Amino acid sequence: MRISFRRIAGFLLIGLIVELAFFAGIMLSPQLIGWLPGSRSSDTHAPLLEEAWEVADSQFYGELPTEQVRTYGAVRGMMESFKDPYSVFVEPPQTELQSQQLSGKFGGIGASVRRETDGRYVLSPFPDRPAAQVGVQEGDVLVKVDDTPITIEMRLEDITSLLRGEVGTQVKVEIERVGQQLAFNITRAEISTPSVTWRILSQAPDVGYVRLNIFSQTSKDELVSALEDLRKQGAKKLIFDLRDNGGGLLDASIEVASQFIDGKVVSEKRRVGGPRDYTAEAGGVARDLPLVVLVNGSTASASEIVAGAIQDLGRGVLVGTKTYGKGSVQNVIPLSDGSSLHVTVAEWLTPNGRQLTGQGLQPEVVVELTGDDVANGRDPQLDRAITAFR
Repeated sequence: MRISFRRIAGFLLIGLIVELAFFAGIMLSPQLIGWLPGSRSSDTHAPLLEEAWEVADSQFYGELPTEQVRTYGAVRGMMESFKDPYSVFVEPPQTELQSQQLSGKFGGIGASVRRETDGRYVLSPFPDRPAAQVGVQEGDVLVKVDDTPITIEMRLEDITSLLRGEVGTQVKVEIERVGQQLAFNITRAEISTPSVTWRILSQAPDVGYVRLNIFSQTSKDELVSALEDLRKQGAKKLIFDLRDNGGGLLDASIEVASQFIDGKVVSEKRRVGGPRDYTAEAGGVARDLPLVVLVNGSTASASEIVAGAIQDLGRGVLVGTKTYGKGSVQNVIPLSDGSSLHVTVAEWLTPNGRQLTGQGLQPEVVVELTGDDVANGRDPQLDRAITAFR
């Protein structure tokens, strides 16, 4: 049975008009409630798509791709026509992983998966989590998950989705350890992925160090707890590490920035209407402490919002290298099969109106970090940050 391109076109056009953010629910205006696939608007180009489908289906010499593969290809091609690297189609496994990452928790076995240089996938169990409790060890090579063999051609996100599932369900994991094949039945538990780590620096006992990995739903509470703990430990100054933080949720970036600054955090400019300003929330817990922010070429999106606000308002000093330069806003629209569209709908500007997209942020203190530094456990950017306070 051939799928109708009229239905595909209709759902896609609805998705492009309906704007919603992660976890906010679907919001339809009264004007859109009755706008369903099959209406005149959604049928404009559907006959051409269906005609092309039928020609290829009847004349192609070779094995025909599945309907899902062809449908995904059509959607992906449509998104590529917008010539925007951030407006993309995301298949169901990746959509689910992204949602879990931003929520800060998921059902899993409590182990990370990494790909070795030879293509094998290796497990690193977390202490006191289900995988470790049943006997999985660091370096175990993943061979099979339930009935699915693990091959070097598989993508990391596909393997991760096999291991995750509803809390309380079981998954059978087969591994290889020093030539020995072992199998474990593991009951999935709720796994939290902290976005914040912190410590007092041993080389500067009055300096608190906080690292934020992603702007997730739990970031504000984690950050507040970290800052309060650092104060109790005697921190009089703060280093906020946003290196390699690729962003996350807009709301989280406002909440995080609010801990350090008062006033405008970011302006959002859309195709229709004037800019919308986002201001800091009341009650920031670290607005009085001298601040240095670490950034690099992988500091992007929500991270640049926070760093840009701190820089524009003169609240702290940026140390490191120029940031990535991503100031566009993507709404994530879930589709009917669990896939999603990421659609660019706006652009962010710093409080002083500086464009982030393609520009990035230039730190006041430029310090490079080389591969030799990493290999030898050195961090000259952090070392310089300790002496960069105003």
